[in-house]
Amino acid sequence: MYSASDLRKNLRIKLEGDPYIITEFNFVKPGKGQALYRCKLKNMITGNQFERTFRSVDVFESADLQEKKMQYLYEEGGKYYFMDNASYEQIALSADQVGDAVHFLIDNLEVEILLFEDKPLGISLPNFVDLTVTRADPWAKGDSVSGNSKPVILQTGYQIQAPPFIEEGEKIRVDTRTGEYLTRVKG
Repeated sequence: MYSASDLRKNLRIKLEGDPYIITEFNFVKPGKGQALYRCKLKNMITGNQFERTFRSVDVFESADLQEKKMQYLYEEGGKYYFMDNASYEQIALSADQVGDAVHFLIDNLEVEILLFEDKPLGISLPNFVDLTVTRADPWAKGDSVSGNSKPVILQTGYQIQAPPFIEEGEKIRVDTRTGEYLTRVKG
């Protein structure tokens, strides 16, 4: 259990049966009366945000959240399937739950699935993923108008900017947090 004085940014609490994450936090002490805690909360299931003010006597349950290592299997009909490597149990996440991570999902990729009371909420990717370039237009020497990068299409269909020397068929390392090219991968 948490008291109002334990509240802080990024704390996960259970409120009215749903998990919430505190996205903003302010402590207010009026001249008279008790301290107030103003929080902006985000529902971790629906994504809805709202503000709420708590008093110092309020108490909260911690959200029963777990992260489980799982392996990406395949996509079918807008659902993304993952398997627990220990129990071989499979779960499906919707496109909304996967979000922008879809740009970096490749077969057998190990990810962290966030669960609330055994219901999947979303995924966390590894920071770096190695992907194959499926399309890279040739770069003309002396083409300084386009700068020192060109658009390339990755095996997932995602387009990023890469250095002009990157060619089709090469593997490159991409930062999944920013979606940016990092380096060429040998072999």
